[in-house]
Amino acid sequence: MKKIRLNYLPSIVAAALILSGCAGLTKMRDNAPTVSYEVKPNPLETHKGEVTVTVDTKFPEKYFNKKAVVVATPVLKYEGGEKEFESTTLQGESVKANNKVIPYAGGSYSYTGTIPYSPEMMKSELMVRMSASIKEKTPVEFSSAKIADGVIATSQLVQVSPKTVMIGDKFVRITPESYKADIHYVINKSDVRKSELKSDDVSTFEAALKEAQADSSKQFKGAKISAYASPDGPLDLNEKLSGNRGGSAEQYLKKALKNSEVAEADAAEFLTIASTAEDWEGFKELMEQSSIQDKDLILRVLSMYSDPVVREKEIKNISKAYEDIAVDVLPKLRRSVMTVNVDVIGLSDDEILNLAKTDPSKLDVEEILYGATLTDDNAVKLAIYEAAALAFPDDVRTHTNVGHMLMKMGKTAEAKAAFEKAKAIADDEVAKCNLGAVALAEGDLETAESLLSAGMGAGDAASYNLGIIKIKQGDYAAAASYFGSKPSFNAALAQLLNGNNDKALATLNEMGDDVGACVYYLKAIASARAGKEDGVFVNLRNAVGKDAKWKEYALKDAELLKYASTESFRAIMQ
Repeated sequence: MKKIRLNYLPSIVAAALILSGCAGLTKMRDNAPTVSYEVKPNPLETHKGEVTVTVDTKFPEKYFNKKAVVVATPVLKYEGGEKEFESTTLQGESVKANNKVIPYAGGSYSYTGTIPYSPEMMKSELMVRMSASIKEKTPVEFSSAKIADGVIATSQLVQVSPKTVMIGDKFVRITPESYKADIHYVINKSDVRKSELKSDDVSTFEAALKEAQADSSKQFKGAKISAYASPDGPLDLNEKLSGNRGGSAEQYLKKALKNSEVAEADAAEFLTIASTAEDWEGFKELMEQSSIQDKDLILRVLSMYSDPVVREKEIKNISKAYEDIAVDVLPKLRRSVMTVNVDVIGLSDDEILNLAKTDPSKLDVEEILYGATLTDDNAVKLAIYEAAALAFPDDVRTHTNVGHMLMKMGKTAEAKAAFEKAKAIADDEVAKCNLGAVALAEGDLETAESLLSAGMGAGDAASYNLGIIKIKQGDYAAAASYFGSKPSFNAALAQLLNGNNDKALATLNEMGDDVGACVYYLKAIASARAGKEDGVFVNLRNAVGKDAKWKEYALKDAELLKYASTESFRAIMQ
């Protein structure tokens, strides 16, 4: 640290000025340059919104009068005002009091004091205001002397712009639909009976095809026929039956599609057909759903044997159960399952955005939430989310996203009200994170830290906001950890304040060239701390070029004191 020998007696901690013996206070004052002071840090710095200074004072031999009492008050003087540190009283070795004693043979004293920081302290001087007395005589006032310059306020550059969490939509433009119908067959038959085509199942199926064809928002994607034979009888017969059943179902389905004027059905790949000779899977499923006597025994047979011949033989041996199976189960397995797939195409982006702005009542909640993402105009986004909150007040996303937009627009009180509504619906980590962001914006660090810690599961926003809090609390290592590896101004600031200049510069460089003036200014500071003069001037010039306010800031910034007298610095400041 820089050591300063004073021209006038200053004693930050309490220097004393009375030589032993016959010399008076005036002589002590004249010999003030023999007292040395080491100020730490120098320049002073602000952390946690405070300025703390330590001054180590050394008194030479035969300097401190044995009967003297000295009161010293460090004072930080700046344009328009000053702020006093706590006073210190020192005494000579003959004084009967309880103050710190400075021996006539010489001694030292270390003083530490703290005052609240205010922005005008950046350009300042640390002085010592003293008075000395012997016994009850009138104190002699000594001239103030400067022992340090300025206050580094880099920690105050933290950007208190809390992040909030919004909850996305689940909008899906294309929704698949399927229409199904079964055709059942008589045992050992594969022809389609007229009674089957009159069933409610088939009638509903045909109506769905015609309705889909008439709906311009629906597109036919394909069809499939799965034909089956029940798992009784010879395998070769069942293979023939299932194949023929698939063929008869195909004839019907093609006719039904033609009657519904489904043009896509003419494509060769539109319809696929699969056949299953013995539907053991279907058999097992129906058995599990049935109340047939000995069904557990039958299911055990299925698990024990994989050979279809053995399965059929063992099941038929359970004679009473098999009679029920033949009546209640097997007929349902002699079938062809027809499936037609359709894509339902939702509104276009232009249609959704237009309705979201003009008539949101025509949209469902997913569409209106999605609509807000289709514009970059924050005012329009907010209006859409507010409309969603009115139409869907029980959906936590609507109130959450209203609050998110209000925070982006700097309307903290209104955002808080919206987040409280969301919390009433779901008191989860997202709600805690967002209300923690509000508390941070309001300056309530204690509440903010509690809520954000409880809302860490909401994502990166909680961690980022906690990083801001840690900078304000002066815990720069924790701040750097919370910001993580994602580059940002605050992350670089935390790294710089934590003493990692190289990492801070790397983070700032990672942000690219299209950045704000503040990023270039922080690069200049990091370069100054690293002793990289070229980096100081290049980045300072960029910062001032982007925003002239940094010129005024740089003229006060104690980080740049060593460069202030250079021609390059003065040229940038013109």
